[in-house]
Amino acid sequence: MSQVIKINAITVPGDRGDEVARRFAERAGAVDSMDGFEGFELMRPTDDRETWLVITRWRDEESFLGWTRSEQFRDGHKEALAAGNDAPAPLPISAELWSYEVEVGREGT
Repeated sequence: MSQVIKINAITVPGDRGDEVARRFAERAGAVDSMDGFEGFELMRPTDDRETWLVITRWRDEESFLGWTRSEQFRDGHKEALAAGNDAPAPLPISAELWSYEVEVGREGT
């Protein structure tokens, strides 16, 4: 069974990058305790692109689906849909989910 990689490619307007990074940092640990979770990175572009990558690694597809159905997932993503005084304003971003399995990989030392 191969490790599953999910990449959420999000388009972030240039002036909103710091806000995106702050919001991800605030809820970064929400996924840590999920069964099958193996890693997370938020990648900021180093060139003029506006596409950021949210990369998560999972033991298998079922683990990822378990996360997307969890209360932690709903809580972490509700701010994007919420409208009210307690919720931060939704960010003007778009997203596309990519899915991969690791075929060949190496860990550095």
